[in-house]
Amino acid sequence: MKKDQSDLFEERELKDRKAPLAEKLRPLSLSDLRGQHKLISDDSLLSQMISQNQFHSFILWGPPGSGKTTIARIIEHGAPHRFIHFSAVLAGINDVKNVMKDADYQHRRKGEQTILFIDEIHRFNKSQQDAFLPFVESGAIILIGATTENPSFEVISALLSRCHVFVLEALAEEDLVEILRKGFAELELEPDEDVMAWMARNSGGDARRVLNELELIQGYLRDNPHPKIEDLAKTLAKKTMFYDKNREEHFNLISALHKSMRGSDPQAALYWLARMLEAGEDPRYVVRRIIRFASEDIGLADPQALVQALAAKDSLLFIGMPEASVALSQAVVYLATAPKSNALDVAYHKAATDARKTSHYGVPLHIRNAPTKLMKDLSYGREYRYDHDFENKYSYQKYFPDQMDEKNYYEPGDFGFERDIAKRIAWWKKLRTKED
Repeated sequence: MKKDQSDLFEERELKDRKAPLAEKLRPLSLSDLRGQHKLISDDSLLSQMISQNQFHSFILWGPPGSGKTTIARIIEHGAPHRFIHFSAVLAGINDVKNVMKDADYQHRRKGEQTILFIDEIHRFNKSQQDAFLPFVESGAIILIGATTENPSFEVISALLSRCHVFVLEALAEEDLVEILRKGFAELELEPDEDVMAWMARNSGGDARRVLNELELIQGYLRDNPHPKIEDLAKTLAKKTMFYDKNREEHFNLISALHKSMRGSDPQAALYWLARMLEAGEDPRYVVRRIIRFASEDIGLADPQALVQALAAKDSLLFIGMPEASVALSQAVVYLATAPKSNALDVAYHKAATDARKTSHYGVPLHIRNAPTKLMKDLSYGREYRYDHDFENKYSYQKYFPDQMDEKNYYEPGDFGFERDIAKRIAWWKKLRTKED
């Protein structure tokens, strides 16, 4: 196997140097990799690539500590290709160009392909990502990217279309316990099932994190091989919540909140609200979504829904966080338990579709305003009937453009206040029929 000088994965006995525990225990084969059962099954595309040494460009997308770099190292140790590692955090555009130039030379002169592994590929900007395209297309490089971010958002479409995306999942607790078991053995610590289960449960599915934490507290565990969990929690201090405020997880959580309220589950809605607020989400963003929900999913089935949502906004602006979390909770529970209707949302989109198609239709003359003599001479406002002058404060007139038939966009639902609205509409329809 050929190695490049810039390769950061130089073979050496890890135990002979002061490597972190997570590095010492890094799997050397797919069979040793924990947690990605579907991805590495014998008949999976990734397994076939590795076993047959027939690689195509791909991206490994998954949370921290799920095995992305490990898979790249397994490929490096087994593939008969030049292997170059890039960190998007450290590399610049000149580094990219130099590597591409060398890979192109090796491909044209020697027929050799280069596997280029880019860690945190989402950190490369558009121009850097563009630089890979011609070399991926020519076959000079086989690109392997690793990212914690959704490639749909962070990788340019031209490059993404040329790469298969493998999705890695956060590790399950049972997998993390087995990894910890190896860590305890490596550090010659006495294993404790309760400690390992607690550490696995609080690691966010991150193998590297859980091993780093074990290494951090190894001295404490030598003196206290079977500690109380509350004492261990104090030693490690409060763990950081897993949340990204501007990327995919941000949208996943707000979607979970919205759908929980739509599904009339106040308990789940409160949980997702707390997940966002406790992780540091901007509460103004949350309250904007709550206000939108009040009209989109409830509307006139309960007119108080929008009132509650706006009151939560006012409470937030007046008293701030964290006190306003209770006001937001009040709004979320109210909206989750309110009768649901999307009739207004549906009605608006129907009306908007017609509006875009008929924007050239003029306003009927009889409902135009006529503030000047010229406008009156042109029949603006003529034959308009002032409803307050008629019985029941109603007199039928056509309000749609002359070129359009009248439409029914809004169809009130069968629940909540919309039942009363349906009665009102039926009453006016009856008066209209009587006039006809």
